[in-house]
Amino acid sequence: MTAASKHSYTVNLSILFSELPLLERPAAAAAAGFTAAELWWPFGLNHTPSQADQDELRKAFTDAGVQLTGLNFLDDLATGVAKGTLSVPAESGRFRENIPVAVSLAESLGTKALNALYGNRIEGVDPAEQDELALENLVLAARAAHSIGAILLIEALNRPEAPDYPLVSAAAAVEIVDKVNAATGLGNAKFLCDFYHLARNGEDLVAVIDEYADRFGHVQIADNPGRNEPGTGELDFEDLFARLTAAGYGPVGGSAAGGRIGLEYRPSSGVSADGFEWLPRELRSDQPRP
Repeated sequence: MTAASKHSYTVNLSILFSELPLLERPAAAAAAGFTAAELWWPFGLNHTPSQADQDELRKAFTDAGVQLTGLNFLDDLATGVAKGTLSVPAESGRFRENIPVAVSLAESLGTKALNALYGNRIEGVDPAEQDELALENLVLAARAAHSIGAILLIEALNRPEAPDYPLVSAAAAVEIVDKVNAATGLGNAKFLCDFYHLARNGEDLVAVIDEYADRFGHVQIADNPGRNEPGTGELDFEDLFARLTAAGYGPVGGSAAGGRIGLEYRPSSGVSADGFEWLPRELRSDQPRP
């Protein structure tokens, strides 16, 4: 039995199958053998999409038999730059208006993990002011997520691709996780450990697992360099998966997010269906394994 077989997998349909229209992607994921998926905020810059647009998305997932296990709050990724809005004074109102919409959509699809990007530093705004605003908004988001039994995910990005994003280490993201939990008393803020972003920042992934696995709410992967599928870069995923299992992360780990591993990479061939050869089809179904 391989280390990969100890985990359940979810495919990120904002980066994989992006060659297809959004509403066709759940069916494409199902055809590739996946039963769980996650999304960045799927409505672009529209923070309050119409009920009809939300219903179309729900129908696409339910018709395909694919569970939406993770959803981003409004993240501005439609601009092509990971920014986030929750710490940006000019965008904070849009983020707050998005919270109940995202949580309602998540609840209707049984989604138990909501991801909130921290937000870039803004020229001319005191970083301390942004941090105070971020904490206020993360507390609101954590409480809203808790109301549907969900966790709030906070992640680090990588400095080369997101130079103005302040959380570019595991320690920085976990510090925010701890602050949110201290403010709410709910304990539902968790660290989204993205191996690709941390590797690009030069972090020791083994040390991150050893030190912070108890704070993990979700893990995402892509190989480094390149952000393609495992086997195209330098990361030893067999070892990393084994270490996750040993640390208690996985179906037996008790994570509210299910101990899943999210596939958040670009297929090296440019064709998403060709980017899963590293993961046997029988392991793609989101079913816990002993």
